[in-house]
Amino acid sequence: MGTKLSEDLHVVGDDFCSAGYETGLVGKAHFQPLTETTKFSSLESYPKLQDLEFWRKFNGPFYGFNRVRLARNHADEAHVGQHYAIWMEDKGLDNWRDYFRPPTGNNISQRHCWEIPEDYHYNTWIAEECCDLLDSFKCNEESFFLWASFFDPHPPYLVPKPWDEMYDPKKLTIPSVQPGEHDKNPPHFKLTQQDSPDFSSWSESGYGIHGFHSHKREDLAKDVAVYYGMVSMLDKYVGQILRRLDDLGLTEKTLVVFTSDHGHLFGHHGLTAKGPFHYEDLLRVPFVVRCPGVIPEGEKCNSLISLVDLPTTFLNWTDIDVPEWMVGKNQMPVFLREIDSVRDEVVVENRQECTTVHVKTLVTERFKLTVYLNKTYGELFDLEEDPQELENLWDCNAYQDLKVTLLNRLLFAEMEKEPIWMPKVSGA
Repeated sequence: MGTKLSEDLHVVGDDFCSAGYETGLVGKAHFQPLTETTKFSSLESYPKLQDLEFWRKFNGPFYGFNRVRLARNHADEAHVGQHYAIWMEDKGLDNWRDYFRPPTGNNISQRHCWEIPEDYHYNTWIAEECCDLLDSFKCNEESFFLWASFFDPHPPYLVPKPWDEMYDPKKLTIPSVQPGEHDKNPPHFKLTQQDSPDFSSWSESGYGIHGFHSHKREDLAKDVAVYYGMVSMLDKYVGQILRRLDDLGLTEKTLVVFTSDHGHLFGHHGLTAKGPFHYEDLLRVPFVVRCPGVIPEGEKCNSLISLVDLPTTFLNWTDIDVPEWMVGKNQMPVFLREIDSVRDEVVVENRQECTTVHVKTLVTERFKLTVYLNKTYGELFDLEEDPQELENLWDCNAYQDLKVTLLNRLLFAEMEKEPIWMPKVSGA
């Protein structure tokens, strides 16, 4: 957050391009920050973000994607611009600013129901642009690597009619904090349950930290209902892309992966949205793979997988050489159900500040260990005996040997991540 992926880095799109694939990205990239400096430029910063003449001419390349259609706003955020704003104008929505917050727009009254017509929603835009790219790939007989990067579901909880009223908040069960469950947790957990918590000791950069605020809320049920509506709307437009694959005769030739970058908290443990709270609610994300006739249909799998496994897996799937320095595991044998798992653990990271919010979590089939840079506190949960993660065992005497074992496993996992860009080819 607030920094960028270096343009000098080799990315998986480069490997697909070198192998003759067309590459495309539609939707949210978030590779660069909203502000640039004289030393660090950013295509996604103000005012360039909303220089529509620039974006009419810029379609890539961008981090290995030759064709890009980008946007940056979640729902009615003022960050709207780039290709999405151009698309709205080209579709005849000249007053698109009426549906977004100042200073870009002029609407500050929207809550839960987004007044923008569905025909101009970014789900519609993403699906349309992806389908157009698929048409082009098919027409030109091009192999392709396409990322449809949908924004929703995500705060702010806004969705057009009728999706905003699809689910009745009165029929929903909302999780809540259990008495005393944060007593043994690191201090920032308990602070979230105060009305006006002081997180200043964690502030290092001077910018905001996700999750470091009061999480006391009274109106979660409606937020959850709208969130579900956002999911249902998303399902409609993902379906449009899948149907276009059907129409083009590409379904049996295309590996489709549906997943997300993180989960969401809706009252679980007394928390909302996201932050350095590595509960299963945040770490376990949807993960669906499809390739008819190749991947067995209708099966469920409990094996561990990390998002860093995706580039390695995609390159193996397409018989493209995997760079020596890639550290992800090839999940292809798991997809094909040839073996149960290729991982014994997963490492999850959160680094919102250089030192004060630098968190690493080791997840195994049964246990979860979380460490904080330069801190003696941490978290240890037995996911088998305590699946709700209510009892932190970090300081429990009976679990100290296990804690040492897991700390070693985390260290070894980090050492395995050190890249080697070429194999050893000589004794000296």
